[in-house]
Amino acid sequence: MTGRRRIRSTFRSTFLHRHHRPVRATALAAGALVACAALTAGCGVVPGTTAGSGGGPIKVMTWAPSDTEATNKPGMPAFARAYARWINSKGGINGRRLTVLTCNEHNDAVSAATCARRAVKENVVAVVGSYSQYGNSFFPPLEGAGIPYIGGYGVTNDEFTSPLSYPVNGGQPTLLAGLGKELAAACGNVTLVRPDTIAGDELPILLDSGLTTGGHRVASDVRAADDATEYSAQSTKALDSAAVDDPARGAKQGCVVPALGDRTSTFMDSFRRAREEYPAVRTAMAMGSVDQTVIDASGGASGPYEGSYITGWYPVESDARWDAMKKVISAEAFGDNRIDSADAGVQTTWIAYTVFEKAVESLGGGEVSADSVRGALNDGLKISTGGLTPTLRWPTRDTWSSTDDLASVGFPRLVNAHVTLQVVRQGQLVSAREGFTDVTRTLRNADVD
Repeated sequence: MTGRRRIRSTFRSTFLHRHHRPVRATALAAGALVACAALTAGCGVVPGTTAGSGGGPIKVMTWAPSDTEATNKPGMPAFARAYARWINSKGGINGRRLTVLTCNEHNDAVSAATCARRAVKENVVAVVGSYSQYGNSFFPPLEGAGIPYIGGYGVTNDEFTSPLSYPVNGGQPTLLAGLGKELAAACGNVTLVRPDTIAGDELPILLDSGLTTGGHRVASDVRAADDATEYSAQSTKALDSAAVDDPARGAKQGCVVPALGDRTSTFMDSFRRAREEYPAVRTAMAMGSVDQTVIDASGGASGPYEGSYITGWYPVESDARWDAMKKVISAEAFGDNRIDSADAGVQTTWIAYTVFEKAVESLGGGEVSADSVRGALNDGLKISTGGLTPTLRWPTRDTWSSTDDLASVGFPRLVNAHVTLQVVRQGQLVSAREGFTDVTRTLRNADVD
């Protein structure tokens, strides 16, 4: 280590390790040239007119990948449509109906740009509660048209740097830093298993920032191919490393942290077989690599995740603070198996639409447009999410400072650095510690080689 430096802008998240980033300047120019192109592809709409301002319906868009061989988040646009039905049944927002356009992002850069250009063509006032790994493809069209991106899933670095982004969680950076901070007190040796890629190179930095903040030594680093079909060798190596006695940690169990994104489940299949000789070693991971649906599909209490520590952005699904969201699902999407209240994507979409609703309400009877929504959020509007996050408030470009919050490590739009610690007990994610942990200081102390 050579001292604290800015986390490189190449950091995205473990979800992104397969992909290369296009040149942003080129994408900006291309986005400006094709912003008005005719568009098609995988999109739906809650019925309504096309007006985005004035006295007509308020139009927004939600996108996410569906029916792909990689990450799929169909619950996010499905919930957005359910939310529109629910809010319209109550008279809309400030008496105006909400129209939700949806788009299948297909988990590729071309489709992400297509969805964004359609949002521009349709004159939406915001993109709300969406998932895409391709910030360099979808942000240029949005930025060219001044359309805010509210409550993305947090899987791209761009979501924490673009002045038009209003993230509601801290993405992968907070999850890994928070996980390291918690494991410092709970674990003996810690071993990280991560992709052998440039993006994967950033993951030890974040985990180690939490470990060292808690007085723990850095994690052992096991690299793995990002497209493997099994991980027997990596599982054995990780277990050997985690099981080594560490006199400084006393008799505490070692911990293995798989951070392989979509391949985490594949790793855990191999790990389940290899760990029979290491019963004392525990696992820990970040939300996004695993959630309740994955735990259920892998066998619940008898599966490989039992006893695992997991850091999340929000309270556990059984928390009463989710009751309002569950009522929307029950009223407008009962029986829609795409929508799971335990899905972090659905939860993020609920919070994103909560932010959007309150931003529009703050405008009173005034014009609702991309400019006015963005202006409301930039004017210091404080938004409560009912305790699901801390009170949210975003800075304007004029208030950015290299000494403010997380701007100094490359995340000027990151306003929620709180995480929760959960554990899998009897096949269910439950709170391991009450309340949130703020990892702002931990991230600011992150070191870069």
